[in-house]
Amino acid sequence: MLTFALAVLFLIITPGPGVLTTAGFGAAYGFRPSLKYVLGLFLGTNLVMLAVMTGLAAVLLSVPWLRTLLMIASVGYLIYLAGRIAFAGSKVSFIAATTAPGVLGGIMLQAINPKAYAVNTSLITGFNYAPDNLLFELITKALIINTIWIPLHLGWLWAGVALHRLDLAPGTQRIINVLMALSMLGVAALALWSTLQEQR
Repeated sequence: MLTFALAVLFLIITPGPGVLTTAGFGAAYGFRPSLKYVLGLFLGTNLVMLAVMTGLAAVLLSVPWLRTLLMIASVGYLIYLAGRIAFAGSKVSFIAATTAPGVLGGIMLQAINPKAYAVNTSLITGFNYAPDNLLFELITKALIINTIWIPLHLGWLWAGVALHRLDLAPGTQRIINVLMALSMLGVAALALWSTLQEQR
């Protein structure tokens, strides 16, 4: 179980779309407005975990056109979220983003987030520590994942909020927002490249 917990820690703490958007929205909008989005990520993560546990994810992702569609949707949504972060607080009305996405935004990201499926699949199907009691193993894995997931994401949100509270000059805050948005675009590009490599 300890090995599994360490694997959860290292897989979740690494920057992916959920972590980057959590920190980005924390920096752009503050704690309370971003908390609903983190709740959505939490619900979405658990829905993905349930899909992996029941085998639904494996069935869906075995269909090549559906996997490609999910990847395109994921990259498109990441670009949209990156724009929300980059233009947070902008005075230009057609690109202004005055509020962080809510619960539905978080659920949507996890539903199409390739890292969420990859992490959950490796954690749920690997690290077998109770082969004679699958139900016990699945329940305890879900509890361990959530016990680590919640404080890690709240920590990333707090890190973003800490930047927000520094009350930086608007130009400096804009640079930070744009850098976070570019990091998300980098993750999206890596995910797309990885998918294209798999299809060769």
